[in-house]
Amino acid sequence: MQQSRAVGGRGCALFPLLGVLFFQGVHVVLSLEINADAHVRGYVGEKIKLRCTFKSTSQVTDKLTIDWTYRPPSSSRTESIFHYQSFQYPTTAGTFRDRISWAGNVYKGDASISISNPTLKDNGTFSCAVKNPPDVHHNIPLTELTVTERGFGTMLSSVALLSLLVFIPSAVVVVLLLLRMGRKAAGLKKRSKSGYKKSSIEVSDDTDQEDKDQCMARLCVRCAECLDSDYEDTY
Repeated sequence: MQQSRAVGGRGCALFPLLGVLFFQGVHVVLSLEINADAHVRGYVGEKIKLRCTFKSTSQVTDKLTIDWTYRPPSSSRTESIFHYQSFQYPTTAGTFRDRISWAGNVYKGDASISISNPTLKDNGTFSCAVKNPPDVHHNIPLTELTVTERGFGTMLSSVALLSLLVFIPSAVVVVLLLLRMGRKAAGLKKRSKSGYKKSSIEVSDDTDQEDKDQCMARLCVRCAECLDSDYEDTY
């Protein structure tokens, strides 16, 4: 444990790693919590957002700073790719030059950034660090980014899913219609075999249809007779 130091003639013990300040017998806990996605998947050429949010017990001021770093796979070397303090300072050199953009809002606790035109070389570990004095002690979450090609397999899976969503309901409707038609056909066949007799309503409907057919036939005959008589009068 760190020894107490005399400041201005008064006892003051400072524990920077724990973020606890003892002053005149009163201790204050500096709390700053940061959250980020542990894993992010993206595709070559499609913009990727790296989410980072924070909660601070202190009000946001122009002293707040945000730093994003990047570490390639199987490497201990880290690279600063973005810095924020009142203004945005994306990196102007290295792999991410001109491809990092601000996507957050410090007054809403958002410290997110975006990567334009990602490539397979962008795979690696990203970290988001926020300091909002006097809240400067916090966890540093890590985000593993995996960039892949959006190949034929991915497109095929999307098309297959869409096809299933369209095909399944259509197939169900067709099956139901076929079952209904089959039942109806089976019922008619059964009636014909058992000497089924038509009801009075069905007989009446058939009679009306026959009367209509006879009337139509008589009308046609009458029209033909009229035409023949007109033809004979001309002579």
